[in-house]
Amino acid sequence: MKSRYRRRKAVDVAARGLCLAATMLAIVPLVSVLFYVASAGLGGLSWDFFTQLPQPVGEAGGGMRNAIVGTLILVGLACSVGIPLGVMAGVYLAEFGATRFGQVVRFSADVMSGVPSIAVGIFVYTLVVLTMGHFSALAGGIALGVLMLPTVTRTTEEFLRLVPTTLREAALALGVPKWRVIVRVVLVTGARGIMTGVMLAVARAAGETAPLLFTALGSRLWTTSLDQPMGALSVQIYTYAVSPYDDWHRQASAAALVLVALVLFLNIGARLLFRARKGAR
Repeated sequence: MKSRYRRRKAVDVAARGLCLAATMLAIVPLVSVLFYVASAGLGGLSWDFFTQLPQPVGEAGGGMRNAIVGTLILVGLACSVGIPLGVMAGVYLAEFGATRFGQVVRFSADVMSGVPSIAVGIFVYTLVVLTMGHFSALAGGIALGVLMLPTVTRTTEEFLRLVPTTLREAALALGVPKWRVIVRVVLVTGARGIMTGVMLAVARAAGETAPLLFTALGSRLWTTSLDQPMGALSVQIYTYAVSPYDDWHRQASAAALVLVALVLFLNIGARLLFRARKGAR
């Protein structure tokens, strides 16, 4: 008995050690990227960076006010497209998806999650940009929203499937309509997981460049019109990073840091808002 216990204890310790090593192996690249972005970008941050527009090509100084605001607008448009459609599709798959049509939708979402983002950009370019006759922020928001759809759909489905069936049955037994059970019981119970999937989708949309090159195009001018080309941090980072100017390289590093911080603050803010609402109940 003692030998068996020691063997099981050794296996347990070895398994925990391997899990810890794998966790550290996954954390090291993440920390390295964050450290590099912070060390390279802090030197380029200034008040002018947030309040001024880009200078003409070849001139030092300026900022990325247009790109920062443009990123917020484009991500907001993407959320207005991707989140409602993705959540509703996830609810359908979780509650009514045991059909042939549900299998087709599930398979389509899995395929979409692996489609290159540039292909989505070309699709929206053909569908929206050519129809409108010009590039626009609206087309960029639609492209980013399409990229968000599969992530939101599949995470919503998976987390709603984790909601105990007994909760649904208890509400139905009280005479509550099916739609109200979904809205007041199922979605509320799985809200934390859905929020996690939404934040993952937002993080991906905020960092995409290729779809915006075919849709929003990017602009060095100040604009908030959804019908006009609009700048974005990811596009401006790409443009500045491949330029021959050292000052633009510093601004590209600073913009990368701002983009990472923006995604981080969105995640933290969403979690704090969710906790506040949960505590209010």
